[in-house]
Amino acid sequence: MSDRPRTSTLTLEHRIPQDWTADPWAEVRPLIDGVDVLGEVHPEGMAPSCRNWRGPVESWPLAVTAVPRRVLISEPTCTVGCCGGLYVTMRREGGRVIWDAWENTGDINAVPAEVHFDAAQYEAELARAAADRGWEEPVDTVARLLERILVDSGGFERWGCVLTGVWPRREEPDEPEELALPEGVDVEFSASPAPGMPARSYRYELPLTHDRPPQEQARRLAAGILADDPRESAERGA
Repeated sequence: MSDRPRTSTLTLEHRIPQDWTADPWAEVRPLIDGVDVLGEVHPEGMAPSCRNWRGPVESWPLAVTAVPRRVLISEPTCTVGCCGGLYVTMRREGGRVIWDAWENTGDINAVPAEVHFDAAQYEAELARAAADRGWEEPVDTVARLLERILVDSGGFERWGCVLTGVWPRREEPDEPEELALPEGVDVEFSASPAPGMPARSYRYELPLTHDRPPQEQARRLAAGILADDPRESAERGA
C-alpha cells in the first residue's frame, strides 16, 4: 500500500462579508473538499479580499512556488495584533501543492492537518476564481470598472494626487433612513498641499442608479471625477 497522502480539492468562493464595513469587497474563501475550514478554525476571520486577486498570477494570495511561503489566510476585522489570525505555509512539490504548518494565533481551536492538492486542479481553480465576476452585484461591477478607468487614465497623478481606494457602498438595511447613505461607490485619494507637508485625504460618495448598465455608470462617474482638479469637487477627509 502507498503511504502517499490523499489528494484534496480546492474550491474558491466569493462571499460578501456580513460585516462589510470592515471591507465591502467580497472575500475569496477557500473550501477544502467542500468544507469551510476557515469557518471551523477561525470563525471570526475573513479570507483575502477579491481586490488582491486582480494583479499578476504571482501576486495572488494563494499562489505557490517551490519556495515555501507563510500566508495569512484568515484575519479578523480589527487587526491581527489585536485578535490574531490563521496562517498556513504553502509550497509546490512536483505535481502537488501542500499546505502545512498551520498556526492559529487567535485562539486554541485545533488547526487542520497537512493538506495536499493536485497542482493542476489547484492552479486552474485559482485562475477561475480570479476571473470570476458572477458573484458581483451591480454596485461591485461599477466600483471595479470605475477603479480600472481611474487607474488607467492617470488623471489623479496629473493633479499631484494619489488614488488610495475605490469601494462599493452597500445599503444598510438596519440603519435609520435619515442616517443611511444610498447604495453607491466611494472613492478616496490623497494629495499633499506642498512639498514636505502631510498629505490631505479626499473622498467622493457617489450614488448609483438602478436604470443604467454598470459600464455606463462607471464611465459617467469617471468623467465627472476626471473633468477637472478632483480636489475641487471632492469632500475633504477628516
